[in-house]
Amino acid sequence: MSQILLILQQVDIEEKIQNAPDSGYQIGIAIGTYLPFVLLAILAYWAYHRAKNRKDLDD
Repeated sequence: MSQILLILQQVDIEEKIQNAPDSGYQIGIAIGTYLPFVLLAILAYWAYHRAKNRKDLDD
């Protein structure tokens, strides 16, 4: 069931950019595509940094 949903949710970004009405729409597509990955990388770095600097493990 989840595989069917993944197939249905796949979006062809290149096709959307080619059919974009103006450059503002293209910028919105780029931001919407890359923003989740950037936020995930920031969250991973924050978790790593916080775990690395824990004071209770220095005993």
